[in-house]
Amino acid sequence: MSGDIRSAFITLALSLPAIVLCLSIHETAHGGAAYLLGDRTARDSGRVTLSPMAHIDPIGFLCLLLFGFGWAKPVPVDSRYFTKNAKAKMALTALAGPVSNLLAAFVGALIFYLIAFLTGYSTSVIMSYVATFFLYYITININLAVFNLIPLPPLDGSRILAAFLPDRMVYQYYRYQNIIMLAVFVLLFTGVLSRPLGWLTTQVYNGIMNLAALPFSFA
Repeated sequence: MSGDIRSAFITLALSLPAIVLCLSIHETAHGGAAYLLGDRTARDSGRVTLSPMAHIDPIGFLCLLLFGFGWAKPVPVDSRYFTKNAKAKMALTALAGPVSNLLAAFVGALIFYLIAFLTGYSTSVIMSYVATFFLYYITININLAVFNLIPLPPLDGSRILAAFLPDRMVYQYYRYQNIIMLAVFVLLFTGVLSRPLGWLTTQVYNGIMNLAALPFSFA
């Protein structure tokens, strides 16, 4: 096996588990938040689970693999069960996904530094694979959070923004969501959107890694 092929295989073997885990965390958080706020739809549909088979969307998975930004199958949420402050509860349900990814990234960073600290920053092959997996895991979680916070339908950010808009404007906002999503694809493919998203992701990544490193800087 040539070096390039071996490197690509290792990258795929380490990144795929990280992708499915991050997507599952994101969607489980949506379903769990909706359930806590009064809507059982996601739970009854089997979406409050970390099993990747319940969440993976093939196209979103491929985009995440190729571009670093993607999505899973939308979790079903029925706002009719949100008897009071429905728009606010929809926003909280949407926010749960990106927040869960940021928290998961932070926990992953803590584990990364803990392993490095306990092993004396070992340079063994196995430890380098473990470290690489956690770096993928951290980065993918952050990519998911940043991408989904874009305030364009049908991304999570649009649900958050909708909580602050009049109902009439919300209808117009979602009326063209298919066209908007197609435009997002084009912007990602051409790099127009991926560049600013990449910059923002880097800032969040640096912040989380620096914060997670603090407890070990005094050891």
